[in-house]
Amino acid sequence: MDAAKLNQLKAFVEQCKSNPSILKDPSLSFFQDYLHSLGAKIPGESPRPPYPETVEPDSDEEDAAEEEEDEPVQEQGYESEELVESDIELEGDVVEPDNNDPPQKMGDSSIEVTEENRDASQMAKGQAMEAISEGKLEEAIVQLTEAITLNPTSAIMYGTRASVYIKMKKPNAAIRDASAALEINPDSAKGYKSRGIARSMLGQWEEAAKDLHLASRIDYDEEIAAVLKKVEPNAHKIEEHRRKYDRLRKEKEDRKNERDRQRRRAEAQAAYEKAKKKEQSSSSRRPGGMPGGFPGAGGMPGGFPGAGGMPGGFPGAGGMPGGFPGAGGMPGGFPGAGGMPGSFPGAGGMPGAGGMPGGGPGGVDMSKILNDPELMAAFKDPEVMAALQDVMKNPANIAKHQANPKVAPIITKMMGKFAGSE
Repeated sequence: MDAAKLNQLKAFVEQCKSNPSILKDPSLSFFQDYLHSLGAKIPGESPRPPYPETVEPDSDEEDAAEEEEDEPVQEQGYESEELVESDIELEGDVVEPDNNDPPQKMGDSSIEVTEENRDASQMAKGQAMEAISEGKLEEAIVQLTEAITLNPTSAIMYGTRASVYIKMKKPNAAIRDASAALEINPDSAKGYKSRGIARSMLGQWEEAAKDLHLASRIDYDEEIAAVLKKVEPNAHKIEEHRRKYDRLRKEKEDRKNERDRQRRRAEAQAAYEKAKKKEQSSSSRRPGGMPGGFPGAGGMPGGFPGAGGMPGGFPGAGGMPGGFPGAGGMPGGFPGAGGMPGSFPGAGGMPGAGGMPGGGPGGVDMSKILNDPELMAAFKDPEVMAALQDVMKNPANIAKHQANPKVAPIITKMMGKFAGSE
């Protein structure tokens, strides 16, 4: 150990002996804690426990805190309701659906149509056309129904009756007839045209536009073009509206997924931090050497700088009564009790008082202790150190450690060192 530092330490100890109140200086709080850890009492101070007390958190409070941490954070300010679509401003008139009317009579497609039936069907159609020209729409429906009954395989008959239902503002009946015509002939322009117009009357703009475009490609006429001019703007508005809200719903879903991803990441991070904090808390409570000692004691916590690693030192407040068993009863405690420069505060030993520097009580060579691997390894064991501290406080306590296979050999060896047997 550096001689200059030892002299400084010696001077500090002498100053503390002459004026103990200096130990109350706040800047020496670390030294006060060290002395308290050894069971020393500072003059003018009320007794304190030998070790700093660690205030353990109340288990209920700790559990409550953990539950509080585990509570999921309530998301606020996010879209919690369904997306409400705005109304579309459409143009064009619609009619009241003919839902209450019974379905019209349809032909039986399973019957065999003879030439006579076809001829009779054409005659009925002729009479229907004459009734239409006279504005007799109900009569025309009767004649066309007769024509369909006679020849249920004619798409033209269904298409013609559908056009009459449109004039009568019965769009649902017209759609049924037009669909029947298209089942018979999928390329029926009249069928697509009648169904498209009927659907526009019900406000089914997109479906109407689709039918009218098909009719126009098969057999274009001016009436189809005129209806399309009214239908297409509404169909485009509906399509744009749908695309807009499909996009908004997709964006909302993406935001929700992103929030869920961030929430899961935050929960994982919080769980990691909680586990890390708990591990650090557990580590800090594990025994790990005598608290409060001087740093740098040869790698052992609590020893004097360079003092060979004696953890925590032996209490030196006036010397251990009777010394360590077998140590010759030299007052002044260990180390420095026989002239070791820089003894502990109050160690009672004077520099050079009959011993070699670094010697122990009774002339024990400290190097034998400090260079003994078994003893140095034992000093790192918290259980061994606790037992040695217990014996130092009260030598009579040695009896209760004799049965400990880890502690008893170390005590015996230490006694031999002090007695000079080794």
